[in-house]
Amino acid sequence: MSAEARIDKWLWSARIFKTRTIAADACKNGRVAVNGVNVKPSRMVKVGDVVSVRKPPVTFSFRLIKPIEQRVGAKLLPEVYENVTPQDQYELLEMTRISTFVNRARGTGRPTKKDRRQMDAFIGPSLDGDFDFESWDDDDDGSID
Repeated sequence: MSAEARIDKWLWSARIFKTRTIAADACKNGRVAVNGVNVKPSRMVKVGDVVSVRKPPVTFSFRLIKPIEQRVGAKLLPEVYENVTPQDQYELLEMTRISTFVNRARGTGRPTKKDRRQMDAFIGPSLDGDFDFESWDDDDDGSID
């Protein structure tokens, strides 16, 4: 086993990215930093390096324990890196999840016509503009003060 590994291969083999191509693109686009410095895909990393990966809105950080270039099973990941992502990043991720579009099931896509009609019926006629302002009178004489 070598004491160093290419960052793009390590990101793929440590299952940070699904493919090596995606890992290399992330490096090229400035979303990967090693010890605070943006790196190219060919950069060699060694034990103890801190790798930061920006996947908006969160920046994940990992301390490299083992420089590998061959993909390993998910159960072996604790031997490959230590997750040192600050807690505030996870709070930011949770806030983003909470603030997204209403509680629609993942993968259901845009509302259908039927869904839209059900939402409109739920909201009710008060917001549709069907309210008759002329029949509503707050004083007896009908004058505006």
